[in-house]
Amino acid sequence: MTDTLLDRLGRFLAQRLHSPNPGYEPYTPSDPETLSRVLRPGDILLVEGNQKISAAIKYLTQSTWSHAALYIGDALKPEDAGSEPSPQLIEVNLGEGCVAVPLSKYRRFNTRICRPVGLTPEDRDAIVAYMIERLGVRYDLKNIFDMLRYFFPTPPVPVRWRRRMIAFGSGDPTRAICSSMIAQSFQSVQYPILPEVTLAPGRQHADSDYSRREILHIRHHSLFAPRDFDLSPYFRVVKPTLEHGFDYKRLEWGPKKPAQADPPTENPLPTD
Repeated sequence: MTDTLLDRLGRFLAQRLHSPNPGYEPYTPSDPETLSRVLRPGDILLVEGNQKISAAIKYLTQSTWSHAALYIGDALKPEDAGSEPSPQLIEVNLGEGCVAVPLSKYRRFNTRICRPVGLTPEDRDAIVAYMIERLGVRYDLKNIFDMLRYFFPTPPVPVRWRRRMIAFGSGDPTRAICSSMIAQSFQSVQYPILPEVTLAPGRQHADSDYSRREILHIRHHSLFAPRDFDLSPYFRVVKPTLEHGFDYKRLEWGPKKPAQADPPTENPLPTD
């Protein structure tokens, strides 16, 4: 395959977009050992990224989360691996495509676990197999205009248009930065992500015409963003620190500071 100028330019832009922003500090960084005890195959790990493209995705989707990965457990662990760490997450990255990475990659990031409720073991295995089969898939980055817009992370557009800005262009770079492949793995077993759009009496539905149109737009174009797993009524948010019991009485706090005496008050002047 010929390596054209557009190919090289696309890879250069992707590399620049994945460069980290300085000064990022997570509030509650993820401990890989704690995550591995809690995560189950089929879970979604949402990540608050610190890259240049992360700022654009968080702004356009109005969310804390800019990236999503699927947890596959030990599906890729060789039998003779011993105690060596193996990739446990499958994700799609701009410039890399579909890749498998270890949990330790997100040691210093804020994360959230979203678990599909009621997923059968057969469908869980099918979702994991769907993602494993697509390892190595790369997207065409020749349309550099699709990537250039992410160098302007906060365009002055109304909120209702921001999500649609992700859909602008040829589509390949969009699929490489969104969660569409993960969403398609769940769609392959007919597991829902976004709410059902209905106006039937007695059923919950979006109150505004705009909300209904937006949900239909996202579902039709498969432009699922990381926040959709967080907001989905079919995924449960799992807190690693609470799953194996939490007793706040056992927390170790720092030494108490000595109480400071109140400053003396001046006696009022005597009055006749």
